[in-house]
Amino acid sequence: MEASPRSNVTTSSGKPSQKSGGCYCSKGGDKLHIVARDFGMRCLISRCPHTLGHVVYMDTPVTPSQKYSQRGGRGEVVSTFGAVQGTRWAGRKGQTNGVQLELLEGSEDSLINNYKYMFQRLRDVRNVLTEKIEELGEELRTNFNIEEFSPVSLPAQDSVIVLGQVCCDSNGKLNSQSVLLEAGPDQGGRQVPVDLSELRDYSLFPGQVVVMEGMNTSGRKFVASKLFEGVPLPFYSTPIKQEMDMDIPDVPEQFLVMVACGPYTPSDGLTFDPLVDLINVIARDRPDVCILLGPFVDSKHEQIEVPFHSLFDCFFFLCVIVEGTKGVGCRLVFVPSQRDVHHHFIYPQPPFILPDLSKDDAKRMTLVPDPCTLLIDGVTFGLTSTDILFHMGAEEISCASGSDRFSRILKHMLTQRNYYPLYPPVEEVNMDYEKFQGYGQMPLSPDVLIVPSELRFFIKDVIGCVCVNPGRLTKGQVGGTYGRLLIQRSAPSIDGKRVSPCVAGQVVKI
Repeated sequence: MEASPRSNVTTSSGKPSQKSGGCYCSKGGDKLHIVARDFGMRCLISRCPHTLGHVVYMDTPVTPSQKYSQRGGRGEVVSTFGAVQGTRWAGRKGQTNGVQLELLEGSEDSLINNYKYMFQRLRDVRNVLTEKIEELGEELRTNFNIEEFSPVSLPAQDSVIVLGQVCCDSNGKLNSQSVLLEAGPDQGGRQVPVDLSELRDYSLFPGQVVVMEGMNTSGRKFVASKLFEGVPLPFYSTPIKQEMDMDIPDVPEQFLVMVACGPYTPSDGLTFDPLVDLINVIARDRPDVCILLGPFVDSKHEQIEVPFHSLFDCFFFLCVIVEGTKGVGCRLVFVPSQRDVHHHFIYPQPPFILPDLSKDDAKRMTLVPDPCTLLIDGVTFGLTSTDILFHMGAEEISCASGSDRFSRILKHMLTQRNYYPLYPPVEEVNMDYEKFQGYGQMPLSPDVLIVPSELRFFIKDVIGCVCVNPGRLTKGQVGGTYGRLLIQRSAPSIDGKRVSPCVAGQVVKI
């Protein structure tokens, strides 16, 4: 193993002293034991062993988090979905050959490599936004049998139907008095203030493409009287499934998907005790697929130092997660985050690149971009590590809406048909709109949508899509939550009504 001059790293077959930093993994029989000592380091290494059967010994100890170790409610179920009574939360006993996992768009149409950014022009951004207005507008026009859209700024004494994008009349937050409707070039390309006083029920946010009916007698203000509902994309269809998977049993077997989102360290230290606890849960439940979303090394952590990224690349992935779950037999999916200190700070975000994986490890690992749509045994999963719930929740305005805020935001994502419909994005999201047009759109409505957030965890059905916020594995200095879903691909019932493939789901405290 090579090491930088700043590090003092040795390997041994013995166990580390409790007085020093270090970690080890011991395998006995069919059981996997992960033991954490001081799973945090301040050294820089460029390569590491590919096995935890040896000790990676560090001279610099890090004090474990007292609040995390003393947390209560371990294993407590805090949110449920579906038929959870008598449910056996276990995978197929490591039979991963039966789990087919791939990016829905295919490798040719997916974001699989790094790309150059910071070169986009305002004209290109404008073109992307215009195309979004035109495409969604055409879908709404066809769905509601609208003959044509009128220009938003054209004076008219009769009621007209207009198409445009919601925006704010200032740099502040959107409110009921500051709503503007910006039309595309085909409708004049003008911005007109919107009077919402006649609407009894609405939910709006900046960047939303909407169709409204109302009057604009002067040409200077549009008085809206009706807001047309957005239309989601269709779900993954059964005929396509049957064509792709010819050997489908009469009763498809259930499979278990576990979902966790970083940070994986408490805020008062760099120990990876929460991650080790999660690996032990994976070893116990043996899920068929484990989806891990960043941040893995959080840029918002006060103790993260610049050299830490090189340590992460090989040690964290290979030595902790891959080797820690090798005996479990589950497929691993890694989703990056813009908060990862070692990765590209851009959206859409390319996947991690790990070139030195062994053939066996590469076979059970899937490195995906943020965002992406995955196809797992005929069931579609929409994944994003960006906190769109928090970002849109701060900008959305609503009136007399019967649903809760989370459901409204998730419905907006599904009807706007992309993973980040907010425009302009928040300052911490560096959006590349040309790539976003190709890789940030939803190709269809996912069966399951994973949207981790700082906001409260949940599992709920939103217009047929099971939406999951598993929470974060750590919340400050204490433990957080993770999610688990029992999935069964199912055909439509006799009456043709779609049945959700998510049989049951839980959010559990680590």
